Amino acid sequence: MSEWTRDEAPRKAPLVSGLVIALLGAVVTAGGGWLVALGGSWYYVLAGLGILATGGLLIAGRAEALWVYAIVVLGTVIWAVAEIGLDWWQLAPRGDVIFLIGLYLLMPWVTRGLVRSPGARAPAAWRGAGVPLGATLVIAAVVGLAAMISDEHDQTGTLPTAQAAPAPPNAAAEADGDWRAYGGSGRGDKYSPLAQITPDNVGRLQVAWTYHTGDIRGPNDPQETTYELTPIKVGDTVYICTPHDRAIALDAETGREKWTFDPKIDERKNLQHLTCRGVSYHEQTAGAPAPPNGECPRRIFLPTADARLIALDAATGRPCPGFGRNGTVSLWTGMPDPGAHQGEYYSTSPPVVTRNLVIIAGEVTDNYSTNEPSGVVRAYDVNTGALAWNFDSGNPEQTAPIGPGQSYVRNSPNSWSISSADESLGLVYIPYGNQTPDQWGGDRGANTERFASSVTALDIATGQVRWVFQTVHHDLWDMDVPAQPGLLDLDTPNGRVPALVQATKRGDLYVLDRRTGQPIIPVEERPVPQGAGKGDHTAPTQPFSALSLLSPEDATIREADMWGATMFDQLACRIRFRSLRYEGMFTPPSEQGSIVYPGNFGVIDWGGIAVDPVRQIAFANPDAMAFVDKLIPRTQNSQQQSENVQHPAGGADIAGSTEGGANPNLGAPYAVELNAFLSPIGFPCQAPPWGYVAGIDLRAGKVVYRHRNGTVRDLSPVPLPFKMGVPSLGGPILTAGGVAFLTSTLDYYVRAYDVTSGRQLWQDRLPAGGQATPMTYRADRSGRQLVVVVAGGHGSLGTKAGDAVIAYGLP
Repeated sequence: MSEWTRDEAPRKAPLVSGLVIALLGAVVTAGGGWLVALGGSWYYVLAGLGILATGGLLIAGRAEALWVYAIVVLGTVIWAVAEIGLDWWQLAPRGDVIFLIGLYLLMPWVTRGLVRSPGARAPAAWRGAGVPLGATLVIAAVVGLAAMISDEHDQTGTLPTAQAAPAPPNAAAEADGDWRAYGGSGRGDKYSPLAQITPDNVGRLQVAWTYHTGDIRGPNDPQETTYELTPIKVGDTVYICTPHDRAIALDAETGREKWTFDPKIDERKNLQHLTCRGVSYHEQTAGAPAPPNGECPRRIFLPTADARLIALDAATGRPCPGFGRNGTVSLWTGMPDPGAHQGEYYSTSPPVVTRNLVIIAGEVTDNYSTNEPSGVVRAYDVNTGALAWNFDSGNPEQTAPIGPGQSYVRNSPNSWSISSADESLGLVYIPYGNQTPDQWGGDRGANTERFASSVTALDIATGQVRWVFQTVHHDLWDMDVPAQPGLLDLDTPNGRVPALVQATKRGDLYVLDRRTGQPIIPVEERPVPQGAGKGDHTAPTQPFSALSLLSPEDATIREADMWGATMFDQLACRIRFRSLRYEGMFTPPSEQGSIVYPGNFGVIDWGGIAVDPVRQIAFANPDAMAFVDKLIPRTQNSQQQSENVQHPAGGADIAGSTEGGANPNLGAPYAVELNAFLSPIGFPCQAPPWGYVAGIDLRAGKVVYRHRNGTVRDLSPVPLPFKMGVPSLGGPILTAGGVAFLTSTLDYYVRAYDVTSGRQLWQDRLPAGGQATPMTYRADRSGRQLVVVVAGGHGSLGTKAGDAVIAYGLP
């Protein structure tokens, strides 16, 4: 038998391997050519040709395949480090397939069939060629290890620890250990003066009690069925609500149920959201008008998904009969065509309660039609439910209560989040959203252009406008002002100023004089990309704050920032990046498809930030996720059908109405597709980290530290605890003990942080997603400081559903 015949079996492995590798090389070369044609990197063409040549040489059984592949490995290392530095999570998809193929090529079943020439003996003939490949793999491994121990995204720093100001003058209730409103108080700062839990002892926290509400998602509930609840605590009682708007009172010491109230909501199938972020509390004070017949001197206000505002006796949970009609005010009163729009308007956020008034806003369904209910804000007598004033941003001058037969302006900008109030100044601060549809604004009027995506100060007594600060002009990106403004008195070079801190989806923090709306930290109007859809326009400039949660390098994304699990889906993301329109922040929506970064998920969403008014610092959990929106021209047929928009599924060539996916925008010339910017296998196209914790020095006007936050344990197919920095939805709280608490990451944990450095101090596993903002209080009987978190999950984010309210305390 000839020598060639004896070696035939060993050479089958190189032949088969060569065919597979050549195929991979052809795919990478073709994709790389597409990318180059779009103006992208040449690497994939060159690497693809190298892989293709390697495969061809393997098919021929030539040991030179290892030399060629050594060049591919070394070139990949040089290119990757030059493009993104020592960033492990960026290096991994660039080199994982390349490295694994290199290791495979050194395996005996491959190498024993390689020869230098057809007449050479196979054994040992490969070894000289294998040395360079082995050396380049060692280099790649060393670079990988160096990247694993470095953190190019970590910004370290230390916040000031000195007390810069006394506690706010209206903080007596919090000093007594209560948490009387969604944001701790009407200031919305999410700060507690309790200091029993400190960085030194927080690691000893343990579960004090757990309560299960029994309110779980039903088969007919909308996808956006969520627990976004922050409880409140007054005296010896904790008050909560559930997604189906059940109000519940719990013993603050033990979590034992005291009473429940079920409003039996009329749950429409076209509801976009089913959530209750919290309830509000009012207590009769000396000198204030008394409630009818002395009833309900302490009351809980519950907003519902069928657009009611209900007043309950805080002691018993029974409706207060003197408020409205049997304890209920209908928020449909005054709405245009209420019968045609049931399910399209309601309030998911707790109202603001002042000494005499309860002030409530509401949301309208996003991106369904141009014929939506009004975004009116209304103030009711806290005792009787009589309408005291109404502020409709579509008719801002007329705030006196409208009369019978009158209606508010349809589709005026709405406020779906939580407001703040300063009763000493007589002002309530309203964070405004956009006018729907979000991505097309060709028919918006002057009032919309004034109030949309703004924070607006209204006179508490009359509802009249005192000032307006707009964060986005002619908003085409769904950049609603999403979060409750935080109020504090801030030391400036001109003395101590009553300030308002407004967090935004764009990541800018606007620090304003809350008396006038004038910026304390500078705001600059800068030119932005132009060219909106047909019939629309873009604002020539946008307001940029000098204080942003995004670093300058993170304010835009590049082709080099594209990511994936492997080089193949990373290449696909690069091709898609080059195929879409992107000219930086405020790239207008387009028929081509535009990248929106930061996306409408928000750098900050409804959870807001936490502000320490004593140290004059803030703590935040910013996200950075890119989205893609694409305008879909409406056909003539669907334009005619859109005149009848009573039913969400009817009258459009794209059905449904959500904050993501296909949105009909009935009545507008475009529907819109809005989705996260993902790879073909569902990974984010944008490289991690996607989520941080950050510390802000408000006096200095700068972000002092940023640290990656959260793991992919509950996002990956197998529970890998990689700390990549994941998105979060919900907000943090701060305490005088120097500890911040946060639950809102997409992995199921409650975490505690050293406020001064941002270092994580403690965590505990939650039974479900924790997309909510915690709170803290002192239990009256034991004097124990408890931290309460809610783990119920978030439907549209896909986190595990649950119904748990959990209190933690020191042993």
